[in-house]
Amino acid sequence: MKISAMATNAGVDLVRRMRRNRTTPFIRSLVRETVLRPEDLIQPLFVQAGDGAPEPIASMPGVVRHNVATLAEECRKVADLGIPAVALFPRIDATLKNPTGTHATDSANVLFAAIRAVKKAVPHLTLIVDVALDPYTDHGHDGILDGKGSIENDSTVEALCRLAVAQAEAGADIVAPSDMMDGRVKAIRAALDAAGHRGVGILAYSAKYASAFYGPFRDAVGSGKVSAPLDKRTYQMDPANVREAILEVELDEQEGADMVMVKPAGPYLDVIRAIREATNLPLAAYQVSGEYAQIHAAAKLGWLDYASTRDEALLAIKRAGADMILTYFATEVAEALR
Repeated sequence: MKISAMATNAGVDLVRRMRRNRTTPFIRSLVRETVLRPEDLIQPLFVQAGDGAPEPIASMPGVVRHNVATLAEECRKVADLGIPAVALFPRIDATLKNPTGTHATDSANVLFAAIRAVKKAVPHLTLIVDVALDPYTDHGHDGILDGKGSIENDSTVEALCRLAVAQAEAGADIVAPSDMMDGRVKAIRAALDAAGHRGVGILAYSAKYASAFYGPFRDAVGSGKVSAPLDKRTYQMDPANVREAILEVELDEQEGADMVMVKPAGPYLDVIRAIREATNLPLAAYQVSGEYAQIHAAAKLGWLDYASTRDEALLAIKRAGADMILTYFATEVAEALR
């Protein structure tokens, strides 16, 4: 009792009391190391042909497949909120798909109409367009099959070059190859330059992992059924590896990438940090559909507070080192930040 009383009267002998910097909201704001802004966000959007009402995606609450007209309207809203960019992904009718994904460069591809409509409606909004074949192949893979149970790398790269040039001609500001084929950044850069599109940037999906978190996205673009025995792990990265991700980034940087990306984001914060320390290029991170869906699901069950969990997850991605975050939460977070 005597010792306890002495400690109470004298207090604890501390020079540094960390709690002083946590006393009030204003003090906490003064010492805050990481701040999330609308300017840090990129809103992914889905588009499909036709003029029907936007179609909700069951596994991604609040996310829809737009028609071209409603996509342009949504992009106006995004820009008005101070979000600098959107990333476009098409959903292609199954009847237009084939083993080599030739509809990707067909002039009737809804993606090209969407690019033109968005650039006309919101010219200053940065338009990032996915360069990949999986929305267009009937087997759901990101490339052309070689007949031996694998994706043929070089013929796929040639197809991706044609797609990237077509996207640039339609008005894309940045093309984003997400396929994970070897050498595609160098080839796309050469193809864009040869076609006179030297000002079009490349955001490389440099460290795209073979993740279980992509399921809802595949529902959204209609590429969910991947044919056996092919496995996306033959081209997307092993979730066990970090050093390999750094090498992928180094190669993409050498090949002319203007920006690099880690995908997914939340389960790969260590990879984001490692790449941030390995490159001076702008670094994007993609908070993917499964990350988005699980926050919604847990909040719906009452297990997590929706807004707090959403914001903390995004803040962690930026704290890890991302300069920009692709997230389906972008528009609602920007509204909350206003």
